Amino acid sequence: MPGPYKSKQGDQSQGKRILVVQGNPDKSSFCQSLAESYASAARKEGHQVQLVTLSDLKFDPILHHGYRVIQELEPDLKSVQENFTWAQHIVLVYPTWWGAVPALLKGLLDRMLLPGFAFKYRKNSRLWDKLLSGKTARLIVTSDAPALWNSWVTGDPSVRMMKKTVLEFCGISPVAVTRIGSVKFLDEKKRLKCLSNVAQMGSRAR
Repeated sequence: MPGPYKSKQGDQSQGKRILVVQGNPDKSSFCQSLAESYASAARKEGHQVQLVTLSDLKFDPILHHGYRVIQELEPDLKSVQENFTWAQHIVLVYPTWWGAVPALLKGLLDRMLLPGFAFKYRKNSRLWDKLLSGKTARLIVTSDAPALWNSWVTGDPSVRMMKKTVLEFCGISPVAVTRIGSVKFLDEKKRLKCLSNVAQMGSRAR
């Protein structure tokens, strides 16, 4: 059995190949429970699932020179790249902090979604090739603020970034979004309901 971030090689005729990325550095967080709930339900339905918990990975999250100088990828980042290539459906679970994704998740994107892997600019053109086309994705986004506040007042900057300027830029589409707001006010019953809803998404590989 491969580790939590190793590319899974198996019978690809069995279900859908799903990569779940848990982007909260705190492994005791509600995001971890949501990611595990999705992954567990998907596996029960016969889908092939890899669950990546970012705090388990060892890599430098800082892109020191932009893409002017490509930093050598650490083994864990190479494994995540393999999983992105392998997956048909990518699920990213993360909290909204200061209107953005956690720094560790942003560091993963900066370091791993490289030119030549995720996209490629065309010579003498403003256009680019989307190298991760053919994949779909879902964002499961938590916040202490109400979901409607994030959508209507702040404009959901983290969701717009992840959907439009990251995933769709690389060709991943459609990108579904599940927002779970007011997390700090959720009682046990409401948390279980959220976990059940996410499990249903996992069982349908959506």
